[in-house]
Amino acid sequence: MPTEPEESLNELFGAVARRLRHSSMEALAPWQVSPSHLRAMSLIAKHETIRPSELADHLRITPRSVTEVVDGLEERHLVRRGPDRDDRRATRVSLTSRGEAVMAAVRAARAAEAETVFGQLSARDRAHLRRILGKLTASGDGEVGAGSPPD
Repeated sequence: MPTEPEESLNELFGAVARRLRHSSMEALAPWQVSPSHLRAMSLIAKHETIRPSELADHLRITPRSVTEVVDGLEERHLVRRGPDRDDRRATRVSLTSRGEAVMAAVRAARAAEAETVFGQLSARDRAHLRRILGKLTASGDGEVGAGSPPD
């Protein structure tokens, strides 16, 4: 069986990634949440409450940029700032109940979109794809698709 050139795998993978990105953008549209805002909200949800400096570190952006992200989310009542119990000079960011509801709705919409794409695969093919993608993710720095260039 002839081996496909690497470009072919790259092109196929890129086409699927573009399709997922496009469907993800469509899924986010009703809530007017950008992918970067969603990523910030996901991290805030994961940590329940987080300092803006920690959020900037996780997002790999500058503190000034994270301030703009948090400001935008706060203006839309998706997050709130509150005091840090351990350091009264610091603030912490958490999701509001509206932010939690938007996160739940976005997750459901994205899951439905992913099902449209991956639903074409058999359970066995999905298991193989999950294993392969897990292997590719583990072989890097754990940040596949995070937007950072490879070392």
